[in-house]
Amino acid sequence: MKFKDYYKILELESSKVTVDEIKSAYRKQAKKYHPDVNVGNKLAEEKIKDVNEAYRILSNPTLKRKYDRTWNYQVGSKRKKANRKTSGEVAGEFFGMFFGNNEIKEEIAQSQIPPIKGENIETEINISIEDGFYGAEKKIVLKDIDGKDKTITLKLPQGVQNGERMRLIGQGKQGKHGGKNGDLYIKINIEDGKKFKLSNDDLYTVVPISPWEAALGTKAKVNSIDDTKTAIYIPNGIQSGETIEIPQKGYKKANGERGNLIAQIQIVVPEKLTNEEKDMFKKLKEISKFNPRRV
Repeated sequence: MKFKDYYKILELESSKVTVDEIKSAYRKQAKKYHPDVNVGNKLAEEKIKDVNEAYRILSNPTLKRKYDRTWNYQVGSKRKKANRKTSGEVAGEFFGMFFGNNEIKEEIAQSQIPPIKGENIETEINISIEDGFYGAEKKIVLKDIDGKDKTITLKLPQGVQNGERMRLIGQGKQGKHGGKNGDLYIKINIEDGKKFKLSNDDLYTVVPISPWEAALGTKAKVNSIDDTKTAIYIPNGIQSGETIEIPQKGYKKANGERGNLIAQIQIVVPEKLTNEEKDMFKKLKEISKFNPRRV
């Protein structure tokens, strides 16, 4: 069996390296020869197999100790002639160690498996209209590979859309055999609030008026989500549920423009009346011929 210098494959100069140094060297070589950046490159395919094989052996303390004995003879140390084995003995020892040991054979076999990307994760998050309009940071708690809570920070851009799926690269399930981690996809659900309701890119808000304002017409100021106020004219005879459209004062669109603000009229009848108000309504009842129940 041809001897493979795993340290050379990972571009390590010595066998006296730490676990972190081995891991760092492996990541560098895995990135260099990864199939995603070497499409159709047969040499890179063989290289990544050697890189995976080298990492599996050197990252296992028991296998590393066994391998180092052969590596020290073949590459590293100079032994005294009296204690030195012949090259045939060393080759036999190396052959027996790597082909007669089921544990190492299994590790080498595993290292030949191509990298497999981890599975993607799908989840959802509910946010307010204000957070979507202005942008915000949200914390998402997921379970890691050990079952422990993992907190991920999601940065919401201004004008994120309802139903939009945001992708966090590498935040999915762990890859196998040196493969990349999967991605995390988060669906954004924008919830209606007390002041505004969202429909596509338009915002709906309720504008309460009195019965006499509805009958006679009036002016009112409508609050927008950006804390500005817009004056509108409410025509006489307007009914509850009717709407008045205020252009470009709604939610942000994907292209940066804004939808409309829809003022929805709500006629509010006073719960308590003064005696003078009661007399006025009684007089109105006597002189008015209006009957909303008459077809």
